[in-house]
Amino acid sequence: MSQITSQLSEEVIDREESNQRYDVIIIGGGPAGLVASIYTARANLDTILIEKGPLGGQLSWIKQIDNYPGFPEGISGAELASLMESQAIRFGVKIEKASVIDIKIEPDIKIVKTDTRNFEGKAVIITTGISKKKQTIDGEEKFKGIGVSYCAICDGPFFRNKDIAIMGGGDEALEEGIFLTQYARKVTIIHSQDKLTAGEEIQKMAKKKENISFLLNSMITKIAGAEKVEFIEVLDLNTGNTNQLPMGGVFLYIGTRPAKDFLGQLIELDQHGYIITDEDMKTSVDGIFAAGDVRNKKVRQIATAVGDAVTAATSARKYIQRQKI
Repeated sequence: MSQITSQLSEEVIDREESNQRYDVIIIGGGPAGLVASIYTARANLDTILIEKGPLGGQLSWIKQIDNYPGFPEGISGAELASLMESQAIRFGVKIEKASVIDIKIEPDIKIVKTDTRNFEGKAVIITTGISKKKQTIDGEEKFKGIGVSYCAICDGPFFRNKDIAIMGGGDEALEEGIFLTQYARKVTIIHSQDKLTAGEEIQKMAKKKENISFLLNSMITKIAGAEKVEFIEVLDLNTGNTNQLPMGGVFLYIGTRPAKDFLGQLIELDQHGYIITDEDMKTSVDGIFAAGDVRNKKVRQIATAVGDAVTAATSARKYIQRQKI
C-alpha cells in the first residue's frame, strides 16, 4: 500500500471513529426541534438534537401561554418545554449541548461540526429559531415575560385596558400595534428615526386608529416598576431630554434575526436572512429541512412551529427511505 493510500485510509478510519452517526440531526432545541425529534424517533430513526442553550429556547421564559391547544387553564413556557423534552427522551432522542459551527455536505451524509465534536447524519432539520438583539434595554431582562413581550398575538390579551409602548417603526411594529388596539387602552409607538420605516399602507392603517400615538426621534432607555412594568424612560434624540411615561407593558420589535450564522452560503435565504423552504419544509439542499421561526413564514407561533416540525420530520423520514432504495 502506498504512503498516500495509507494516509487516506487512516483519515477515513479517524473520521469514522470520531464522528458519531445518526439518521437525523436536529439543530435547535425549541418547540420545533423538540417536536421534530419526537416524530423522527417514533419513526425508529436514530435522532440527535443539538442545542447550545436551555431546551425550549425562547419558549422557556414565557410565563403564561393561553393559546396553545390542550391546556385550557394555560401553561408556562418552561413547563411546556419540559413536557416536550421528557417526551423526546422517552422515545430515545439523544440530546447534545453544543454550538454548531458548520455543516459539510458529502455524497451520502451531512457532517455537522460543533464546538465539542462532529456528527454525521443522513438528514438534517434546522430549527434554530430567531435570536434577539445583543444589546438590551435597562429593565428588559427583569420584566421579560411579565410586562415585556415580543409577540402581540401571543400576549395581547394580558394587556387589556392598559397603556402600552411599542419600540420599533417597521412593518412588524405597526402591524402588531394595530392588533394590540383591540386590547390596550392606548398604544404608543416609539421609533428612533424621524420617519417610520413601515410600508405606506400599514402606516395609513395605524394612523387611523384613535388609540395609537407616535413618538419619533425617540428611544426607550429604561423599563421600570416594582413587581410589574409601571413606567418607561424615553430619550428624546433631538433634545437629549429624558421623560418618564406611565406604561403597563412594552413590546419590542427591534433587532431580531434568524439564528443561522453557521450556515454561511450553504442554503438559499430570503432577503431578510430566513431559510427558504417549500411546503414540505425542504430547503435548497437535498436532505436538509427547516422548521419554525428560522424559515420564511408569515406567522411565528408555537403552534405553527409544531406544525412545521411534523412536516419536516415526515419529509426527513421519506428522504431517508428513498436513499435506501
